[in-house]
Formats: sequence, C-alpha cells, structure tokens
Amino acid sequence: MQEVKDTQRALVRIGYDGLVHKNFRGHQAYARFANEVRILRYLESRGCDFVPRLAESNEAELQIVTTNCGSRVDQINPGRLKELFVELETFGVRHDDPDIRNLTYRKTDGRFCIIDFEFATLLEDIAHPPPPNICWSGLTHRGHVRTNNEDTFLALTFDGNEVHYLGKTGAAAWVQADFVFAVCDGMGGANSGEFASRFTVDRITKLMPRGYRPRAPGPESRFDATLAELLKAIHADLIRLGESYEECRGMGTTLSLCWFTPGWCYYAHIGDSRIYQLPAGGNLRQLSHDHSFVGWQRRNGQLNEREARTHPRRNVLHQALGANSQFIDPQFGAIPCAPGDRFLLCSDGLTDGLWDHHLEEIVRTGDIATVAPRLVTAGLEQGGRDNITALAVEVIVP
Repeated sequence: MQEVKDTQRALVRIGYDGLVHKNFRGHQAYARFANEVRILRYLESRGCDFVPRLAESNEAELQIVTTNCGSRVDQINPGRLKELFVELETFGVRHDDPDIRNLTYRKTDGRFCIIDFEFATLLEDIAHPPPPNICWSGLTHRGHVRTNNEDTFLALTFDGNEVHYLGKTGAAAWVQADFVFAVCDGMGGANSGEFASRFTVDRITKLMPRGYRPRAPGPESRFDATLAELLKAIHADLIRLGESYEECRGMGTTLSLCWFTPGWCYYAHIGDSRIYQLPAGGNLRQLSHDHSFVGWQRRNGQLNEREARTHPRRNVLHQALGANSQFIDPQFGAIPCAPGDRFLLCSDGLTDGLWDHHLEEIVRTGDIATVAPRLVTAGLEQGGRDNITALAVEVIVP
C-alpha cells in the first residue's frame, strides 16, 4: 500500500484496490475513530455524494476503510471553499476544520469532495447537546484570621490549541477537549505567597496547551513527561522571580493538579495541598503525598491521623514550587475513572480543620455543585485559621 500521511494523529494509506485505509492513533484516538464512523454513516444515509463512503470499520484496530475521493487540492477560491462546507451543512453535518487540506478533487465527475470527519459535528447534536460527562464546584475563602488569601484554584478546558476558563460551578461534555483542575497554596512574606499561587495557575493556562501531546490513553500516554515539563518550567520561573526581585525572594507554592481525559485522571502534586478520590461505592482515599517529614511518617504508619494533625512540624514542607528549592521531585499518577467517581482537591486550610471521615461524608452526599461550598463552610466552622480552598469534581460518564 502507498503511504500518504503519517502523523501523530493518523496513518493513512491507499491500497492497490484504490481504497483508503486510515488508522487512528494518539490522543482520544477511539473518540475520533467513533466520530468519523458515525458521521460517514449518517452522510451516507442522507445521500451525500461528495464525501467518502465507509467500506469497513475495525474498532479493535481503530481502522476505517473508505472509498477514494481523488487527489488533494492545492488552490481554490476562498468563496468556493466556503460554499462547499456550507453545502455539507445542508446534509446535517458541520465540519469543524473547514480548511483546504480537507478537500479533494474527483476527476471522474469533476467534483470537489470533503474528507476527514474525525472533527465534525451533527447539527442535530447542537440543537440537542450531549449530556455532560464531568461536573465540578470550587470555592476559596481567606478564613477568619488571615487578611489576604494565598490560595488559588483553577478550572479550565483545553484542546492543544485553545484554553477556556470554566466557572466556579458547572458541567460539560468531553468532545475533543480535556479538563484541568488545580489548587495552589502560596507561601512567602508580604503578598508574595498570593502572587506565587496566582502566577502558577496563570502559567498552567499558558503552558498546558503547549504541553498537550496526542498520545495513547492511560499510563502509556507519557502524561508524566508532559506534567513534569510543566512543573519544571513553573518552578524555574518562580526561582528566577525570587532571584530578581527582593519582594519575591523565597516565595513558593504548593500545587495539586488533576488532568481529566475520557476514562482517565492524570495528576501531579507537590507540597501539602491534597488530592482525594472517592470511588463510586468505595471509601475516600488520599492520592497525593504530603511532602513533609510528618507526611512521610503518616504514610509509613508511624503516626496516626490525630498525631499527624497535632505534630509541631506538620506544616514544614520538604518540597514546593519555588521557595528557594534547588531540586523538586513531584508526584505523578494515573488512575482510571468510572461513572460516579468523585475527586477533591483542597488546601491544607481545609484538612487542618476537618477529619478525613468528615471530608468523606460531605464529598459523598448531595449534588456536586454543593460539595465545595459545604466543605468550605464546614472548614470555617471548625476554626478557619488559614485560607480554605475546596475543588470537587465528579465523573458522570468516563
């Protein structure tokens, strides 16, 4: 077979019989495969004659075989190009990449054709959008004692090209985008801790799309390399600022980050903010490691929860972003998601006031939109001596 395209997203070859063989690979390969199969079948049912016909589809190998719609087009009048994609919409499909690279010319009848429907939308789906796959709520409070809030949380969606901020509460569907949620707890003199945490979430929004790589799902995705690159860059920026400006000297921040992609949660963590998972039908468990000596003792069974919470060195960190740390060794992990799984990202202002069983009780009950506000309210009732931040996420469909 003749190879015509070999990218991170797909391998396309033309067989001796003229049929086109396309293998999907990389990020969200199954979702893109399923979408193109669905779109092509729909267009065939509508009698659209200027798109490929689906001859075969192999779900196990993520491969489709289609008819050949001719050769690629190098030049076309912009108005004519627009007309072709408008014509496609009369058949109920909107191509989400209306570019000349998705156009071919069929010499047999002198017809321009449209190809590559992995990024395409049925117009009826726009009128009746798919149900959400993920929902969340987040809230931060400066507490009863502090005059400023050094905590920051982030909720965004990104697809490698664009990034969009999400509200404090919401629900959305996995289409071609992933979701990132993060909590930071800043540290440093004056207002530098607040600046460090806000600077960190700002850098995530700028660097995460650059770090987005189309890869296989799960641990084989090399998510840890992407997240390690992200944290290393933020750490270097904070160190540089601390060396350049006296008011930034020694500033740093914790970071607990969850990256949700269909079926998986990738996470990165440094410091003593926390990431918890409450599996559907299971018990609350802490995914993140507190980067402190007290946290190490707790993980190794040398301290129980009560002893760890009252230890005089419980807030002394061994690792953070910035904070004059020469080297960092963040924690990375990947866990599969199932419907009903809930996740909690929070600062130590919440866990200093609430026991784990109390956290579990609140995270487990009620609509996810109410979880973060209820957690912060409970934390304030238990003292509120520090800033308090809670960010709760529920997976509805993996």
